[in-house]
Amino acid sequence: MKIKSLVKNLSRFHYWLAGLSIIMVIGVIGALIVFAKGLVVTNLTDLVPWGLWITIDLSAIALSAGAFTLCAAVYLVGLKEYQPVARTATFIGIIGYSMAMLCLLMDIGRPDRFWHAFVFWNVHSVLWEVTMCVGLYFIVLTLETLPIIGGADWFKERWPKLSDWLTKVHHYAPYLAIAGLFLSMLHQSSLGATYGVLKARPLWYSPSLSVLFMFSAIVGGISLTVLASMLAARLSEKANVDDRLLEKLSHFIGWALVVYLYFRFWYTFSMTYTYELGRTEGLSLLTKGPLAFNFWLGEIILGALVPMIILLKKDWRARPWLRMAALALVVGGLVAYRWDVNLSGQMVILTYLHDEINAIYTSYMPNLIEVMVGAGVVAFGLMAFTLGVQYLKVVNYASDEHPIEHMIDPVLAPGD
Repeated sequence: MKIKSLVKNLSRFHYWLAGLSIIMVIGVIGALIVFAKGLVVTNLTDLVPWGLWITIDLSAIALSAGAFTLCAAVYLVGLKEYQPVARTATFIGIIGYSMAMLCLLMDIGRPDRFWHAFVFWNVHSVLWEVTMCVGLYFIVLTLETLPIIGGADWFKERWPKLSDWLTKVHHYAPYLAIAGLFLSMLHQSSLGATYGVLKARPLWYSPSLSVLFMFSAIVGGISLTVLASMLAARLSEKANVDDRLLEKLSHFIGWALVVYLYFRFWYTFSMTYTYELGRTEGLSLLTKGPLAFNFWLGEIILGALVPMIILLKKDWRARPWLRMAALALVVGGLVAYRWDVNLSGQMVILTYLHDEINAIYTSYMPNLIEVMVGAGVVAFGLMAFTLGVQYLKVVNYASDEHPIEHMIDPVLAPGD
């Protein structure tokens, strides 16, 4: 009877958390198998060493770019009205970087040596620079998140003195914004440079990847922040949003997609001018081969073109559910872009036989272990944001002077 009574009192909020917990447990089981047996249990090979986990890593870091972008807009440019949105973006940022580091911990093969890059410096490596910037920026995000934790009502009641100390960190927000802007822009572009400096992979070898990686991260990061804010206001009674601010940001995203599509078009189209071994074959895989469906539909049409039209048209942008659908497509398009870039350069291998250079093809599909771990990392991110909305009020644009009403009744409140 007690069990039946307990189940009856559970809300959709609790079922949501329970479902995420199950997925996280499955992910931990997969991680333990990898730790015990090594990467041999995955479909990663010497030819394709970067797969699903690196795609999640790249996507999580890119979708966290709303933190440095909006913090810079608030504290450096002076757009103070967007401070509540920057607060949400900061929390999403620390979650995203946590997810990225979990994926890297799995992917490096020797997780016990994760600290080597911080001790044994290799200043000639782009990956070393990325590692240092990610580590330092995670510290910046942690400091920016402390006032959010200290300002929670339950935290104030239990530890008032510690709460006062944590909230004082907010006074250093402008300096943290400067450090975050420098570190984040540096490693967002360097992630693209990691691919772009590899001359042995002709499809990647390009300075343009640094620009595309950074710009797509800014667009995707702001899109996820706005989408998460709108969803939270509809799913939780603890979330309040000012739709006017979110609508303005959505309009900006629409124009940013115009610029992104312009650069993405010329980056791809310029490769068709001449034949180059490895690059031409890789481009064929991307536009006409196994990656073509993901490239044309997932990345270009649904991931950029359709949301661009929706977000630029005022009447369509004003409809909340249509706007959220467009923002979700932008987020999906960024993930598709990272997947396409990551795999397209690895699926064509140049072999040097005597005096002849040939291009051969390989393939990759993540196996069950990789999917288990990847799903666990994503579930962790959703769990962290859900708890942040519920107990830290990370989506709260209201103040005592300007209370904000819910646009619709929440459907995922714990008291349901």
